[in-house]
Amino acid sequence: MSKDIWTFARVINGRLTETSFELLTWGRALADSLGSSLCSVFISSKIQNDEVDKLFLYGADKVYAIQDERLKNFLPDIYMKAACHMIKKYSPHVVIAPADTFGKTLMPMVASRLRTGLTADCTELSIEDETGLLLQTRPAIGGNVMATIKTPYTVPQMATVRPMAKKPLKHKGSAREMVEEKVEEEFFTSSYEYVGFRQDESSEIALNQAEVIVGGGRGMKDEKNFSRLYELASLFGGGVGASRAAVDMGWVAYPHQIGLSGKTVSPKVYFAFGISGAVQHIAGISGAGHVISVNKDPDSNIFNISDLSIIGDCNEVLEKLVKKLQETGAVIKNERV
Repeated sequence: MSKDIWTFARVINGRLTETSFELLTWGRALADSLGSSLCSVFISSKIQNDEVDKLFLYGADKVYAIQDERLKNFLPDIYMKAACHMIKKYSPHVVIAPADTFGKTLMPMVASRLRTGLTADCTELSIEDETGLLLQTRPAIGGNVMATIKTPYTVPQMATVRPMAKKPLKHKGSAREMVEEKVEEEFFTSSYEYVGFRQDESSEIALNQAEVIVGGGRGMKDEKNFSRLYELASLFGGGVGASRAAVDMGWVAYPHQIGLSGKTVSPKVYFAFGISGAVQHIAGISGAGHVISVNKDPDSNIFNISDLSIIGDCNEVLEKLVKKLQETGAVIKNERV
């Protein structure tokens, strides 16, 4: 049994996703604690060598890959069989994947097939000094407490982590070894049929690419007021986010939801209009550079984590801010790629 740390990279349209590099930041700290190798693993159709080079640039010591044109689209059972094949062959100590649609679909299937544990939506990972076990911290009881979990009786220890919770850090691995695995023809038999992919068109910019996010909550009072957040977001070249309450009331679609039951984001600036600051929502904006909040309740929890707090009616403040920016002709271009 090796002590290697594995992170699952994701390939879409021949390119590695940003999350692939974020996971290497998580894995680097674990590998350094154990004095072991950090390995990145991907299952996909053939990708360019310069894409693989990025994995080494962001910290991978070794890359494992299964590449076949039949793996262009994510079919869960095929990916599961391929992942289990590699895990059984190389016996990693820890396996980490993103807590996105890909990871949330694949990892439970892998854990079930391997009969091992899986902790989902982790916000922190570390190695226990005495045992070398993975300590997996995640919100529990509706986000009101943080639980630390370990799986001492089965291997590998597996976890998914929230995308955007850490930033990719360039840290060249100690080696540049790539291992290409081949699988049997039977691996490509699937119970799924790929139909197609439909892009979310409810926002001009994806939240995970926005330098500025304008978030709204119950305090916006109604859907008409909520729609005005788009005016401010457009002036900053940013995106519109929402609390769960705003989504539940039908003011905006679910892809805009931020928090434990939505997206984790890390913009340079996050505006919170009429958001009280529930633990679940705050967990989703923990990576924000600066938080600016507006709420009429001076005791709102959101003020505890804000860099600038405004006590007042969020709709009045929004109107005045948009008007002032329009008068001055202020437009900020989003630069995140």
